[in-house]
Amino acid sequence: MPRNQFQRMIFALITVVITVHAYVFYSLYVVNGTALMQLTDTHGVLDAIRAQGGVYMCGRYLPIWAVVLIEFCFAYTLEVIMGSPLSFKLACRKFDPRKNHPMIFESAIITATVCLMCPAMSLIAAFLYYPYYAGFSVVTLLCTWFKLVCVNLPFAYFGQMFFIQPFVRFSFRTIFAKDIAARQEQNVGTNVKPKNEVEAIQDVIIREKKIAAEDSE
Repeated sequence: MPRNQFQRMIFALITVVITVHAYVFYSLYVVNGTALMQLTDTHGVLDAIRAQGGVYMCGRYLPIWAVVLIEFCFAYTLEVIMGSPLSFKLACRKFDPRKNHPMIFESAIITATVCLMCPAMSLIAAFLYYPYYAGFSVVTLLCTWFKLVCVNLPFAYFGQMFFIQPFVRFSFRTIFAKDIAARQEQNVGTNVKPKNEVEAIQDVIIREKKIAAEDSE
């Protein structure tokens, strides 16, 4: 099994699928839900979206599935190219997955990913949802970007830390259970530093099992 690229892309796929749907819900219901209902004089967010002909994006109104698809394409590309590899490198600058507690290193990766992906996706969203009908202004764009970062960052961090990433790692552990076991057998008696985020996650899972087994004794 191609442990590096294939597993990294699968891990990113699971993460982005969950995250994009969560963000669309967060944006439409939590952040803009009340404004949409007041604007269209309706009593439900979905009714408001139908009343205005869809979700405003790229200067036109699009159905929700199109919004999810567009954001997924941007998020998945960024996660594979920037988020996953750079978050691992940033975490390794301060922590060693061979020495530090698995939860510390895992939290460092999640924090680094959020710090990279949240501003990047917020900038893309500032372009996608910009009110082009009112003209374009760089100042307005930058202010919108800053606003989106402030609104999205708390949800991004706590959502990834306590809900999304635990589920993603559980799914990853279930899908690649045999490969994780093979890596454990391969590294018995050695102290090999993982080369990327996927190998680091595998090692975190292995070390978590060892710690749980030691605690139960």
